[in-house]
Amino acid sequence: MTNLINNIQSQTAKIGIVGMGYVGIPIALLYAKVGYLVTGFDIDKNRVDTLNSGKSPISNFPDDDIARAIKNGLCVTENMKLISDMDVIIICVPTPLTKQRDPDLTFVINTVEVISQHASKGTAVSLESTTWPGTTHEVIRPIFEKKGFVIGQDLYLIYSPEREDPGNRNFSLHDVPKIISGETSACLELAHVIYRQIVANTVALSSTQAAEMTKLLENIQRSVNIGLMNEMKIICSRMNLDIFEIVDAAKTKPFGFAAYYPGPGVGGQCIPIDPFYLTWKAKEHGLHTRFIELSGEVNASMPAYVVEAIIRALNGNGLAIKNSSILLLGLSYKANINDVRYSPSIEIIKILYEYGAKMEYSDPFWREFPPIRDQTIRLKAVNLTPELINNYDVVVLLTDHKDYDYKLLTEHAKLIVDTRGKFDFNASNVVRA
Repeated sequence: MTNLINNIQSQTAKIGIVGMGYVGIPIALLYAKVGYLVTGFDIDKNRVDTLNSGKSPISNFPDDDIARAIKNGLCVTENMKLISDMDVIIICVPTPLTKQRDPDLTFVINTVEVISQHASKGTAVSLESTTWPGTTHEVIRPIFEKKGFVIGQDLYLIYSPEREDPGNRNFSLHDVPKIISGETSACLELAHVIYRQIVANTVALSSTQAAEMTKLLENIQRSVNIGLMNEMKIICSRMNLDIFEIVDAAKTKPFGFAAYYPGPGVGGQCIPIDPFYLTWKAKEHGLHTRFIELSGEVNASMPAYVVEAIIRALNGNGLAIKNSSILLLGLSYKANINDVRYSPSIEIIKILYEYGAKMEYSDPFWREFPPIRDQTIRLKAVNLTPELINNYDVVVLLTDHKDYDYKLLTEHAKLIVDTRGKFDFNASNVVRA
C-alpha cells in the first residue's frame, strides 16, 4: 500500500474512471487538471469518440475543458482490458430501477465483474454510484474475493458517493466535502489519499454501509420536501394563493425553514430513483417507509396534475385538449442544463399525446428532440417569435431556463400555464399549475 500512496501523492498513479457521464466526466477533468494520467472507460462508442475529439457530450462541461483535459493526457476508451494498467479505478455507472421499481445493479455488477478479471494486485477500487446500504460489502466485495483478492491487502475497496448537482455554478466538485469509507482501515486511509488530490475536504465514515445510507438520506430529504411543496402547491392553487410567493416569504425566517420549490414533478438520476433503493432494503428488515413512498407518489402524480391544469385552462377558453396547439417550454428536468433523464416534461408529453394534443417545443439545449428510451414520440423544435407564440392555444412552462424571454411570452401568448412560478399570476393570461 505504501507504494500506491507514494504514487498517488507524486501524481504518477494511473487513474481509471468507468462511466463517463455526469459523474465520471468532472472527476476525470479534475484528476487530469492536477496532473494525473487519466483513462476514461465507457461502453458508448459515440461518447468515447466525442470526448477523444475534445468535445463535450453534456452541456454542463464546456468543450474547452474537455479539450484541455485531452491535451493533458486524458484518454477515453471502450477497451476494458486496459483496466489492468490502472492503479486507481473509480466506478461511476448508473443504478436505475427495474420496471417493478426494485434496485437494478446490473451496470455496477457487470462493471465490477470486468474489473475483477483485469485488475492488478494492489489496485484501489472506489464505487461512487448511489445504491442501497450494504451493496459494497454484500455484493461487490464477494465478487473480488471470488477472484482471489484479499480486501485491504492486495485490493482496496472504497465507497465514496457522488454529490453532483448538474447546473449548479455555486459549488464545484472540489468545494463539496467528499464522503469517504472503506471496507477496511487500509481502504479508508487510501480513500483519503485518493480524493484529497481533487477535493478540499474529506469526511470519513465508520463503514461503507453508513456512507451508502448518507447518500440516500441526502436525496430522500429532497424528495420528501419537494413532495410536500408539490402538495402545498395544489392546496394553494385551490385557495387562489401563489405558492412561490409564500415560499419566498417563509424563507426570510433566518432559522428553522429551508426553501424547497414545487414543479411539474421530479427528474434526474437521483430524486426519482434513490429513495426506492432504501424502501426496497427496508423491506428486508420488515419496515415500511411511509414518508418516502408517499412523497414518491405525490411527485410521480404531478405530470398528471399539470395536464389536468392545461385541460381546465383550455376549457376556460372554450377549447378541448384534443387538437389544441400547445407550445411546451423546456424538456430538461431542471433549468439551464440539457439533462432529460426521468424528466417530468417527457411524462407530460406522453399524456398530452394520448389526449390528441398537437405539440411543439422550445428548449435552448435541444434543437432536435432527444432520443429517449421507450419513447417513440418526436416533437418539432421552434424558435420563439411574437407571431409564433400567438399562434398557440396555450404555452406551457415546464422548465424555467434563463434564456426564455418571459416578458415576450407574457405579451404575446394567448394563454400560459406556469408550473415554475416565473410569470405574474395576476396577469389575465397566466394560470397556475
